[in-house]
Amino acid sequence: MTKRYWNITLEEMMEAGVHFGHGTRKWNPRMAPYISAKRKGIHITNLTRTARFLAEACDLVFDAASRGKQFLIVGTKNKAADSVARAAIRARCHYVNKKWLGGMLTNWYTTETRLHKFRDLRTEQKTGRLNSLPKRDAAMLKRQLSHLETYLGGIKYMTGLPDIVIIVDQQEEYTALRECITLGIPTICLIDTNCDPELADISIPANDDAIASIRLILNKFVFAICEGRSSCIRNS
Repeated sequence: MTKRYWNITLEEMMEAGVHFGHGTRKWNPRMAPYISAKRKGIHITNLTRTARFLAEACDLVFDAASRGKQFLIVGTKNKAADSVARAAIRARCHYVNKKWLGGMLTNWYTTETRLHKFRDLRTEQKTGRLNSLPKRDAAMLKRQLSHLETYLGGIKYMTGLPDIVIIVDQQEEYTALRECITLGIPTICLIDTNCDPELADISIPANDDAIASIRLILNKFVFAICEGRSSCIRNS
């Protein structure tokens, strides 16, 4: 029984294609409890269980947001990238949506050094100092800034390890998930029928290939996080 009602309906999940899994040949047997049927060679996810786990995850992020905790949303494949960035910006979360750089969390000292460099270059660009340099030096630093913007732009304000990491595709973001497990950072993970449900702290069985499915689930998290932040402000 969840503490709050997040208005998660089977109808909206059906419309978004949340129930469509992978082909029956590409599945992880550990997902069997979360699969309700096979249809035309495709596994169908049990949406009742999806709704339950999604509601539990929304409860968790609401509580965390109400206590001022920081979130990182990770989803780098093309179908997820835009939705991840939009959701994170709306919920004022950090995000990675281009490429996960190995050691981004487990080697935080190096990441922090890159972020300092990134911030310095942004400041130099805004103040016009880059344009006062010799053309070759300016071009090199601008390329470096563009590279850092691409890969670190979503975490440019992150000053420490996140409290909770939300992962859109377990298979695609396996390195990120392993880093969180190593560091003991709680994870919430969208898992398709080819995933291992035992790796993340909360696994949400769902179609992680359809844009509509990804967007629907991320929107639920955005709402829960924003409500949690509002609760924090009201109670402060």
